[in-house]
Amino acid sequence: MSAALVRRLRPEWIDYNGHLSEAYYVLLFGFATDALMDRVGLDAAYRERTGCSLYTVEAHVRYLQEVAADAEVEIRTRVVGPGPGGPAAKKARLCHEMRVGGELAATEELMALHVDRGRGRAVPFPEDVAAGLAALAEPAPDYAGRAVGG
Repeated sequence: MSAALVRRLRPEWIDYNGHLSEAYYVLLFGFATDALMDRVGLDAAYRERTGCSLYTVEAHVRYLQEVAADAEVEIRTRVVGPGPGGPAAKKARLCHEMRVGGELAATEELMALHVDRGRGRAVPFPEDVAAGLAALAEPAPDYAGRAVGG
């Protein structure tokens, strides 16, 4: 897994039940995706220079435990794609795991596409980015690929 992203919850992220609100799980997972993008060369300079970015096209979040208002969360990211060549050269499959005090609180599995914003379509990753993603690739966790309720 990639290096952990650690964040202290903000008061405005807490819902009427005193726990992390549903939308902010996704925000925190988004921060973890951003950190991975920076790590593999899809950073702000790359996006500005190329007009390309990573777009999430599908996501599955599992809320496993309530996250209290005063929590500090740690999110680790697992790269479980892309595949070699072909259409997979445009895709990245990621799994994020949110932990609080070492306990798994939530997961997110997502599929993202490398999109050229000017052309409005997915394009292959540059070789160095593809190599960076491949270097981080590992087997999918047991929860990956599940359907809702599955």
